[in-house]
Amino acid sequence: MAAQFGRRLRKGATTTAVAAVAVAALSASQAPGVAPAATGGDAQASGSTPPSGSSATGNSPYFTDLPPLNSPNKPGASPHLPAVGPAEAGIPATVLAAYKQAEQTVAASDPGCRIPWQLLAAIGKVESGQARGGRVDANGTTFSPILGPVLNGVGFANISDTDNGAYDGDRTHDRAVGPMQFIPSTWATWGQDANSDGRKDPNNIYDAALAAAKYLCAGGRDLSVKEDLDKAILSYNRSREYLRTVLSWFEYYKRGTHQVPDGTGVLPAERSDSGSPGAGTTPAAPGATPGPSPSPITPTAPGGSTGGPSPAPSNPGTGGPSPAPSTPTTPPPTPTPPPAATVFGIENAGGGRPTATAGEDFAVLPKVRAKSRSGQSVVGADLAFEIVGGTDARFSGNRTTAVVRTGAGGVAVAPALKAGEKTGDFTIRVTVVGRALPRLDYAATVTPRQADALARTGDKELTTAPSSEFADQIEVKATFKGEAASGVAVTATMLTAADDPAENTLGPYFHDAEGKPVRTLTELKTGADGLLVLPKIFSDDQSGTFLLRLTTEGGATLTIELKVAAPEAPPA
Repeated sequence: MAAQFGRRLRKGATTTAVAAVAVAALSASQAPGVAPAATGGDAQASGSTPPSGSSATGNSPYFTDLPPLNSPNKPGASPHLPAVGPAEAGIPATVLAAYKQAEQTVAASDPGCRIPWQLLAAIGKVESGQARGGRVDANGTTFSPILGPVLNGVGFANISDTDNGAYDGDRTHDRAVGPMQFIPSTWATWGQDANSDGRKDPNNIYDAALAAAKYLCAGGRDLSVKEDLDKAILSYNRSREYLRTVLSWFEYYKRGTHQVPDGTGVLPAERSDSGSPGAGTTPAAPGATPGPSPSPITPTAPGGSTGGPSPAPSNPGTGGPSPAPSTPTTPPPTPTPPPAATVFGIENAGGGRPTATAGEDFAVLPKVRAKSRSGQSVVGADLAFEIVGGTDARFSGNRTTAVVRTGAGGVAVAPALKAGEKTGDFTIRVTVVGRALPRLDYAATVTPRQADALARTGDKELTTAPSSEFADQIEVKATFKGEAASGVAVTATMLTAADDPAENTLGPYFHDAEGKPVRTLTELKTGADGLLVLPKIFSDDQSGTFLLRLTTEGGATLTIELKVAAPEAPPA
């Protein structure tokens, strides 16, 4: 079970032989920015009373949905890697996509955290075996809930229900839920809707991965710093054994992974989910001989189909992971090499001044080159692009920041950028992630929406009597290059004369918000179809022919005649 876990211990043949099982549920009361001491959490005997003032889980001796994964010392390896076969490098496609999406999302919203997706993969491996080998549907939701044990105080913490059974199906006590094993009260704080389906679902790998990423980054942590990395993992589970296990898988995945089909991920033997989820056999302590492994349970997809073939368990008694599935897999790709040199500075690589009309995409985007001290291009450097200033322009995904890695020639191009409705200038600022180097600022501009033509939609003469109102409201249509121009600002002014643009102080007028006469309106905009209906127009006691002029950004103008005359007297 996941974040903010304690450990379940198993007593061996002697009083000193104990095995810590990396486990349990994300704490609701453990402040995410306050990591446990670097020494980790001391092991507690199963069923012991949690110390006063501990986390909401009470550092309960939880266990994970699966048996603990071994991370023995591997001769010559530093840091230690799991003693597993190459099949373990395969991560189910949807699960892998969720981890990478979470990394990208947090890189944009919190670039200083620098969370690698491999860390999420390591935690997901320990907590649920990558969502039980990738038993998820097309949207990333597990075919059946992944539930931890009932937290009823019998061998575990006593946590009364906090979600009315909404997530864990238990209205009496809480249970950890989902591939990243959140308890409901913590999910209420950290839950995310990463797949934009309108729900924050702990059983959805996209939602759960992003929630875990944000939790690990809390408190301003920089996970590229070893101390912060350790604190983040320990905040997820107060256990040094858990820390070592996660770090071993983290290093393993950093050395290369590959994608496998959903439902074909490798799971460890001695499954602990036989029977009710989370309630199974206790894994053997190191050196102990485990009994026969129960057959893995293959969750059933809606409609009765299975969520994918069940991987074959390893030979009873090995205690190791199951062998590779029969489905052929793609060989692991060659890891991307690190940057050839350290970034010493950044410079403009071309692209021109970014300019766009309100509501439109920027056709020109900043291009930035990272260079070394000797002036050579640096490939693989992370550059942060940030929108600065009073604008509602946004990068794709409605973001104000984004991290882009330099490619060929050491060049990074800003992500797709769309102008909002606020016009004027703003700044696109570029910095080198993790380096205190001079920044690079680009001036960008959002121009008003334009129209090059205005026309009335009707041709009826506009007349009224003195001290009255015009019965017909004026409707006009704005176009730009022959297409309807939406969102175009229009100014309406009662003119003194055709050759005198000054505002007329006599004749027809509009009402302002307080009902007072005004003869100029500036807060007018065309609708989605380019149409604009003017407010009602009133006349004073002056008779004659008056002029109303409409103007737009882009140079479109339209002059309309308004006639005010007393009705003709009927013939005698």
